[in-house]
Amino acid sequence: MSRDYTGGINILRDRQQLIDIIKQRLSPNRWQHSLQVAETALQMAGQYELELEQVYLTALLHDYAKGLSGQELLRLAEENNLIEDEVDREVPDLLHAPVGAFLVKRDLGMKDEEVLIAISRHTLGSTKMSELDKIIYLADMIEPGRDFPGLERLKCLSFRDLDEAMLFGLESTIKYCLDRGRILHPRTIEARNYFLKIIKR
Repeated sequence: MSRDYTGGINILRDRQQLIDIIKQRLSPNRWQHSLQVAETALQMAGQYELELEQVYLTALLHDYAKGLSGQELLRLAEENNLIEDEVDREVPDLLHAPVGAFLVKRDLGMKDEEVLIAISRHTLGSTKMSELDKIIYLADMIEPGRDFPGLERLKCLSFRDLDEAMLFGLESTIKYCLDRGRILHPRTIEARNYFLKIIKR
């Protein structure tokens, strides 16, 4: 039996109201990105037989806090105990995922924990990812607006095996950071090692 996931948000009556709220929060480019992530996630959800409405809703909301400044993200994270590592303070933009989940729960009244967890994990990954978590993480990487080495390979893997795709996606992110001299978050490294062990087994 399908569930009405928009019913998990007290102030929303329908999808259009949700779309209006998100559209007002995001820049035009970020809004377009969110729409493309949602469409990509829907395609993946069909492949893996997940609840379409839940996937679509999560994908639309995944960057809810993306428009906030690093200073504001850090303030909200510190006030609500969302800091997991000192790297969060060094690269506060990474906090847009957990802060976004917090705001979606606080401001929109979202009660679906699966949705909130997927939003909070879509940037760094985790060793405890559900299929919904993986689909949002991967759809964020392979939506039509993206362009990076290995993209086509990642697209193929995303529709074939979520764990293999996660490993490839995490390693692509790590390589990107290394090539540009950026700080790596320990959680991303931990997630990469976790999926590597799964694939080797």
